[in-house]
Amino acid sequence: MSGPTPARRVAYEVLRRVFEHGAYADRALRSATERVDLDARERALAQRLAYGSVQRRGTTDHVIATLCDRPVELIEAPLLAALRLGLFELLFDDAAAPYATVDQAVELAKGGRDGGRRHKGAGLVNAVLRRAARERTEILAGFDHETAASAALEFSVPEWIVELWWRERGPERAVGLLRAANEPPRRHYRVAGAGSGPELAGRLSDAGVDYERVNGGLPAGLELLAIDSGGWVAVEDLVRAGSLVPQSLGSALAAGLLEVQPGERVLDLCAAPGIKTTQLAAGAGADGEVVAVERDPPRAAELRRLCERVGAGNVEVLVGDGTELELGSGYDRVLVDAPCSGLGTLASRPDLRWRQAAAGIAPLAELQSRLLAAGTAALRPGGRAIYSVCTISHAEGEAVVSEELGRDPRLHQVDLGAERPELADDRQPRSLQLLGDRDRTDGFFIAALERAA
Repeated sequence: MSGPTPARRVAYEVLRRVFEHGAYADRALRSATERVDLDARERALAQRLAYGSVQRRGTTDHVIATLCDRPVELIEAPLLAALRLGLFELLFDDAAAPYATVDQAVELAKGGRDGGRRHKGAGLVNAVLRRAARERTEILAGFDHETAASAALEFSVPEWIVELWWRERGPERAVGLLRAANEPPRRHYRVAGAGSGPELAGRLSDAGVDYERVNGGLPAGLELLAIDSGGWVAVEDLVRAGSLVPQSLGSALAAGLLEVQPGERVLDLCAAPGIKTTQLAAGAGADGEVVAVERDPPRAAELRRLCERVGAGNVEVLVGDGTELELGSGYDRVLVDAPCSGLGTLASRPDLRWRQAAAGIAPLAELQSRLLAAGTAALRPGGRAIYSVCTISHAEGEAVVSEELGRDPRLHQVDLGAERPELADDRQPRSLQLLGDRDRTDGFFIAALERAA
């Protein structure tokens, strides 16, 4: 072959930057595609190959160790990246013929300045991938999910996450979540004020966009579209025009359940990047006020620019730690969308599973408790707070809410599950827990607390 396709070069670069330099997959992909002229189809292929290869590293490394005559950690990084990409294609992606996949991976393995050594190492890549192509059926048949350990290998998720879900959600639900973690979630878009009505529907239909309106569980005034395929240029045009806002179901639902009314004073305690902030600002209207807190100065600057761009002039951005700032009191509504482990976002953030560790859950839960306490302390009597995290973890969800209810007897929990039973948390049915396998979206925990009048 003449050389690797542009899409594979991009995917290969992303793999190397993620696992050799600690880059975030989305940023590495954006950087790589900016330097290559790709059409929409090639861009989609590059993303699928890059994200899939990053996600499936656990499984492909196991296969490499089985088929190769040396430990994975002793394989040179450029060769290992070519093997991971090639094995992902052979085992989990049917877009190309096996011989083409092998040849492309070998060509990638040959590249670089150390030509002689890399050409020699490419023989290893060729041998391993050709054997994998011959034995694909047997390799895949060797995986199972009878135990947490075997499921971790099959679905390429660290064993501690599998054990957590196995224990807290049960094996059947855990397997569903693991499958969903390797499938792209549906794309959701919030319909902004400028975009509602038949004109928007007509533009989407004319562009051949495959979409449906999300009906279940949404509070009044919140309109979401789930878009599966087709007409992405038209969708991007509508986003630029302000008619559609890219936003996950859980994110939009958390802000919507705050039920902000015109003229109210709102606190957004962990505000960046600001999509929910602008949603709250629209609800509060010109006579209302949103105080948005962000501890990171560059992200706070981005938040200010977003508010200026969309005309959210009722937003005041405070820079600082929400647990330490003097926030004032008397807020009608408080949103605490706290930093978390992100275990609900493994499908949309492909490298996250390899970044998190079990030891990180307890410190996050402690921070979440302090943020929720600061947020509820700022509530007026009769005010409402929403606590949300994009994770599937008892310690970061129900346990944080239970601790806050025990700390402040003036708070009570609103029964969100009674109004939306299809989204109710199995363990704490007053709360909501979105799940990737059931809802085809990021996992999100949401609870509502109110202060006694």
